[in-house]
Amino acid sequence: MVKICCIGAGYVGGPTMAVIALKCPSIEVVVVDISASRIAAWNSDQLPIYEPGLDDVVKQCRGKNLFFSTNVEVHVAEADIIFVSVNTPTKTRGLGAGKAADLTYWESAARMIADVSRSDKIVVEKSTVPVKTAEAIEKILTHNSKGVNYQILSNPEFLAEGTAIQDLFTPDRVLIGGRETPEGSRAVQTLKDVYAHWVPEDRILTTNLWSAELSKLAANAFLAQRISSVNAISALCEATGANVSEVAFAVGKDSRIGPKFLNASVGFGGSCFQKDILNLVYICECNGLPEVANYWRQVIKINDYQKSRFVNRVVSSMFNTVSGKKIAVLGFAFKKDTGDTRETPAIDVCKGLLGDKASISIYDPQVTEEQIRRDLAMNKFDWDHPAHLQPTSPAAVKQVSVTWDAYAAAKGAHGVCILTEWDEFRELDYQRIYDNMQKPAFVFDGRNVVDAEKLRAIGFIVYSIGKPLDSWLKDMPAIA
Repeated sequence: MVKICCIGAGYVGGPTMAVIALKCPSIEVVVVDISASRIAAWNSDQLPIYEPGLDDVVKQCRGKNLFFSTNVEVHVAEADIIFVSVNTPTKTRGLGAGKAADLTYWESAARMIADVSRSDKIVVEKSTVPVKTAEAIEKILTHNSKGVNYQILSNPEFLAEGTAIQDLFTPDRVLIGGRETPEGSRAVQTLKDVYAHWVPEDRILTTNLWSAELSKLAANAFLAQRISSVNAISALCEATGANVSEVAFAVGKDSRIGPKFLNASVGFGGSCFQKDILNLVYICECNGLPEVANYWRQVIKINDYQKSRFVNRVVSSMFNTVSGKKIAVLGFAFKKDTGDTRETPAIDVCKGLLGDKASISIYDPQVTEEQIRRDLAMNKFDWDHPAHLQPTSPAAVKQVSVTWDAYAAAKGAHGVCILTEWDEFRELDYQRIYDNMQKPAFVFDGRNVVDAEKLRAIGFIVYSIGKPLDSWLKDMPAIA
């Protein structure tokens, strides 16, 4: 009987191991973490992350062949396969600060594995890591092996938050990279056999280690590039009177391009896209490829431009100032069906409005007030370094309120900013919202979720990303 241990009980480790346990009832799966509060949450009725379908999967397996524990060393020592799903934050100081991945947690995990192991192990990279990380991990393990043999595999995750369980049940592909040696091939086959319990063989891809590591960074870079591309076009659409939805639909009908990830928005967020692209930029620079680095850096620049452009549109539309005005922010998570706020565009939009002394009222169905206030108090990349969190400033507290529903957020507001595409925002009673707002009443739709013409018929002045501007907005001063 194979025993699997996963180090790291976060967004990747928890759901992935829960599905492996569900699909492989003969395999014992243990998720370990040094955070007692996180493990306690996994063992409770209130899981530490929100993901549709996750509750059901965990409840079916927990206590049978799925376990969550803080006894890290004990379970690592007993495991045959060790998934390492620890954090790889962006460095905030030193060499590569602002771009390179900080592998402190990975190195610590590798040294711990070497210290406690008394039997051969397959060590699987599950968290996103820079190319050649496996080589560094291999050196740590082999130089501290005490006669134990290790095989390092790369098995990057390709989950989308909000659909992670479905992505795990029916993946586009499972990618396993290993050494091109007899021992490496056997290790790859062992992990392949685990996934083969439910994944068709033609969807389990095997490559060398470096291809697997780079494929994860490349996939996220390509997806982010598509979003930045359509967002760049959205700015041109507004300038010319074109409709970005129509343009994207026409472009997406080309079978070589396809329709996915062509929705214009206030910008992309999440824990992966920006971090992975910056990592890719740094790797390119380190390998003497400045032109390639600059190409990928531009994807980030367009994303930042889109957020600042949105803020500028809000301010310029409202007589060039939002000082002292109440702005309702609907949605704080970086996308619908998740409570994750890492790198959410809402942070930069809110900070931009706060910088012009707006009063902000925020509503999100899955994000707590504590999380919102923490996010707005953080410096860049602090979310990835819990030890560096900044205390909330008194000024930010005074200017921000968090409400229990969209109607409370919008009451008495001068403008409404829609920053997450929650389904409920499509179904709101906008007549009721309009009646309780200051006039003129503005809606700034950063996700193109509302019917702009219906809202204009009510009396709203509406700005939708990449859509033709109404006369009011055309008359306002040009923005950068």
